[in-house]
Amino acid sequence: MRTLQLTKHHGAGNDFLVVIDVEDRRRMAPELVRALCDRRFGIGADGVIRVMAGRDGADLSMDLHNADGTEAEMSGNGIRCLAQAAVDAGLVTPPEFSVWTLGGVRTVDYRTGDAFGEAEASVDMGKAELGPDQPQQFADRRARTVDMGNPHLVLLGPDPAGVDVAEIGSRLQGVHPGGINVEFISVGPTPEDLTLRVWERGVGETQACGTGSCAAAAAARSWGLVGDQVRVHNPGGTLRVTLDSDGIRLAGPVRKVADIEAVPSNVLGAAHR
Repeated sequence: MRTLQLTKHHGAGNDFLVVIDVEDRRRMAPELVRALCDRRFGIGADGVIRVMAGRDGADLSMDLHNADGTEAEMSGNGIRCLAQAAVDAGLVTPPEFSVWTLGGVRTVDYRTGDAFGEAEASVDMGKAELGPDQPQQFADRRARTVDMGNPHLVLLGPDPAGVDVAEIGSRLQGVHPGGINVEFISVGPTPEDLTLRVWERGVGETQACGTGSCAAAAAARSWGLVGDQVRVHNPGGTLRVTLDSDGIRLAGPVRKVADIEAVPSNVLGAAHR
């Protein structure tokens, strides 16, 4: 009946359960991740993050699993949630520290907010690797793959509010080996804004995606639709993306939701009922 201590955080509604495991003693089995992330029989989240000791010169390391239990390379909102948990646990001292991820070492700038549990965090997301501009039948629809350390397919079109994200996103994910994150975007309400909905591999439609917001901004700039500063309006909130020659920076709010004590056997038992 060993308990598991977690905290829950979200960045623009993209929520994560965070486990502090500096000594690397608490490996997260896929079935436990799925049970914890279940929004009816578990706690509910888009993914689970373990915060571990740093490697390759970084202050900390991130072990990230999607809600379906699969391992993920990188999450822009996830790493910002990790930052809040690590600062609260006294593992690092803000404002700046580095985190090793499967997508590379990332630098975080963290600022505590005025209210309890609120903060602002930005993260160096590295450079976007743009795939070829894919030909489309209609002038107002374009598509491009973008690698942000994890794979994305950005689809430009009319207002994504009318898109069947679940149907199209799951279908497109299925034809890409290893899966892919799919962003549905439109420009507006100003030339400095994008509106986005996203289908995340291993999760489904989420309220926000940090790497997806960066991929969308990079693709839109490559099409000449936006400049270097972009506000990306996700369903759960707005994220700010800065694109320059050194790479991309993602910024936005992060919120702590709860401290949680769970009994893994109970969570797994509930999931199997």
